[in-house]
Amino acid sequence: MFASSLRWIYGSPPRLLMLGFAAIIAVGTLLLGLPAATVAGETTSVIDALFTATSAACVTGLVTLDTGTHWTLFGQLVILALIQVGGLGFMTMATLFAFFLKRRISLRERLILQEALNQTSMEGIVRLVRRVIVYALVIELTGAILLSVRFLLDMSPGRAIYYGIFHSVSFFNNAGFDIMGQYRSLTDYAGDPAVNIVSMLLIVLGGLGFIVLSDLIDWRRTRRLTLHSKVVLATTGFLIGFGALVIFVFEYTNSASMQPLGFGEKLLAAFMQSVAPRTAGVNSLDIASLRQATQFFLVLLMFVGASPGSTGGGIKTTTFAALIGAVIAMIRGKDDVVLFRYRLAQERVYKALTITLLSLTLILLATMLLSATEDHHFLKLLFEVTSAFSTVGMTMGLTLELTMFGKIVIIVLMFIGRIGPLTMGYALGRKPGRVLFRYAEGKIIIG
Repeated sequence: MFASSLRWIYGSPPRLLMLGFAAIIAVGTLLLGLPAATVAGETTSVIDALFTATSAACVTGLVTLDTGTHWTLFGQLVILALIQVGGLGFMTMATLFAFFLKRRISLRERLILQEALNQTSMEGIVRLVRRVIVYALVIELTGAILLSVRFLLDMSPGRAIYYGIFHSVSFFNNAGFDIMGQYRSLTDYAGDPAVNIVSMLLIVLGGLGFIVLSDLIDWRRTRRLTLHSKVVLATTGFLIGFGALVIFVFEYTNSASMQPLGFGEKLLAAFMQSVAPRTAGVNSLDIASLRQATQFFLVLLMFVGASPGSTGGGIKTTTFAALIGAVIAMIRGKDDVVLFRYRLAQERVYKALTITLLSLTLILLATMLLSATEDHHFLKLLFEVTSAFSTVGMTMGLTLELTMFGKIVIIVLMFIGRIGPLTMGYALGRKPGRVLFRYAEGKIIIG
């Protein structure tokens, strides 16, 4: 029985990946449940400890307890460790220890790394992991130094350094956790160029994906970018620019959000709120005070999310680009989806469509469930569900008011969102056998 269970776990990289994240969350829940983790010196309820551990490991940022005031230094460090392991992936961290121990990476471990980093082949996977670790540490350290220097103007040196490290790790991993206190996030720094620009750079660099970062660093030598990097950079740039424009226009005259700010501060806030939904969850404006049109637009940005192989969630920028390419090809009467003069394989388009439909189905189903159990406005529920599934962490204030059932639904969504609905399907489903025949082609009328 035990041997068959081990075969069931180790026989599938997606399954091992799913159970690995579950184990990390379980350990985090136990640690956060200790009295030493809370300022009051009391045990945190299992559901709140589980919610926080899941949110941290799945780099989401939704919280039922204020990170800055409820948790002690020990509790905050547990959260920070979960963010780092969850953001880079537990297999990446395990590989780091293997490097230190000078142990060879086995074929099975390479297969799991391939699945964890969303790669199409194992070629160069260990070299990529080395780069992932180096890039992450260098970027996080740089961000920590820059934020610490700015925070020195507002607090003691020790506190400023700690705040710089915590928020740099959180923002780069697109987690959205903050320790500003009272659920304020960066609202106190809405017009501060240093904090906003550094935070946006950390979020964008974490959301681009390590493959793109590697390509950009190698560009000076190779003078070329892969198709993947071109699509990610173009889509990311478009979404940030268009998103900032929409938010700026919708919120310019809103007295509860942007109106009191100067023109430059308005631009800064618009860009920050365009970057954060993909998928960091940081906010410099009060989300609940935004106009409904802006809130719904943020839902769309959250749904798209970051890029493959990154610390972010959502359906991913490449999925979005493939779908747009397919629509354009269909309208033009073309058979091939072409991006940057390259034809996409039909299997890639099918995968993009499958991920989008699965994600949309889960979001709609969860929203419908919460509509039956939570007495709140539909948009508020849709916003919370999309934020959880896309591992964003933005909220309109609903997290604190969720029932026990609502918290469980959000926990499940955060977990599925971090693993990916397709990976979850591969993990829980049977391994497909060899196809021995094909059915005759049939025709139906579409549209």
